[in-house]
Amino acid sequence: MPIKTSISDRIGEIVIDHPPVNALDSEGWNALPRIITELGNNEEVRCILIRAEGRGFCGGVDIKEMQAHPERIVYLNRGNYLTFRAVRACPVPVVTAVHGFVIGGGIGICGASDVVIAAEGAYFSLPEVDRGAMGGASHLQRMFSIQKVRAAFFTGGRISAEEAYRVGAVEKLVPLDKLAEEARAFAGIIASKSRTALLLAKEALNGLEPRDVDQGYRFEQGFTLEMYMHEDSQKARDAFVETKGAAKY
Repeated sequence: MPIKTSISDRIGEIVIDHPPVNALDSEGWNALPRIITELGNNEEVRCILIRAEGRGFCGGVDIKEMQAHPERIVYLNRGNYLTFRAVRACPVPVVTAVHGFVIGGGIGICGASDVVIAAEGAYFSLPEVDRGAMGGASHLQRMFSIQKVRAAFFTGGRISAEEAYRVGAVEKLVPLDKLAEEARAFAGIIASKSRTALLLAKEALNGLEPRDVDQGYRFEQGFTLEMYMHEDSQKARDAFVETKGAAKY
């Protein structure tokens, strides 16, 4: 199974483990919302920790699936949307611990989370412009300034965890071999609080936000679908699958 769960010390842990790069297919993205919601509604759980095994946190969507089955885009988009919404709407706080690469859908998970803890050397990236897609900026903009997001989005560039920590998008920056330990310790502090207090605090803090990140992402997805209908989108996916590089236009 690419997604594993456990409960210990009032922490519900979700681990993505899908080699080689933790890129989930449409079925995986549509399974995550249920997993997150069920853990969040478990009376034993007071905090959820999302992390991953392997080379990096999340490679986003399975580009090879989209190359072979572009007709699944709507189902995939739905899974992405429901996943990110489930993280943000989760009744208890969600801490996400990242390492290596945080790409595409991984950005959505982080941007929807309450707290992000990162390993040294990790980076955040939305390479959609080179993959024939759109989407993700709504959640990245929950972490970084508008201009920082646009610079990364237009170039397909990276934002280092060190830079993310500097601007406050990441709560803690830790050595890679200490990531799980540090993340569990931080989640443990949250899990020691009253569940009732945490539920009310999460609802209140979500309500205080100046814009609705979920609706913002739905707005973006309209452009994602429009891009997928263009011939340049298939060309970009073909180039990535065949050469791991960007297409030439």
